[in-house]
Amino acid sequence: MAELTAERRRPTGLRGVHYRIYDWVLRWSGHPRAELALVLLAFAEASFFPIPPDVLLLSITVSRPARAFRFAALCTVGSVAGGLAGYAIGYGAWQVFEPLVFRYLGFLHFTPETFALVQARYADNAFLAVFTAGFTPIPYKVFTIAAGVFHISVPVFLLASVLGRGARFFIVAAAVRIVGPAVQPFLERYLGWLTAAFVALLVLGFWVLGAR
Repeated sequence: MAELTAERRRPTGLRGVHYRIYDWVLRWSGHPRAELALVLLAFAEASFFPIPPDVLLLSITVSRPARAFRFAALCTVGSVAGGLAGYAIGYGAWQVFEPLVFRYLGFLHFTPETFALVQARYADNAFLAVFTAGFTPIPYKVFTIAAGVFHISVPVFLLASVLGRGARFFIVAAAVRIVGPAVQPFLERYLGWLTAAFVALLVLGFWVLGAR
């Protein structure tokens, strides 16, 4: 029965080893140390882990909706701390890890081309770039490490990360708290599109205000 449940929870697009990692993450939702697992998953995903913490956040929030906002807060803390770790890697050890990262982690969007695009986004608006990466399906881990590589202001990075990651996780928690378990399949399938649309509207709003 547990395997069938996990099968239904799999989002489209995951294949091969991602299925096994995804199912392994889901199994932590019923563990006595699920909260610790959530924090560690959020931390790891901010620098290298391929499965987003929303997967576990959704699962444990559905099972314990009364603690939804506690779970969202833990997820935010873990993710921002992981983002700082990624920043530290980029700032202090990038010359050591760069060849290995580009050679073996291209499937996680760590490529020279992606870093060039991220550098351009940072040059335009570092705060908006980090916020967007933290809130949407854009790979946050690439932006955390790149922030260190390109020496982005730490206060700007922290503020944008807290707001972006926090908004995303608290929206997930609030949706489950308000609507209930029925919202889980919908969020798993469309969360990426919803957050991307929200940021697009946010950017449009800033552009309109700036044009006046």
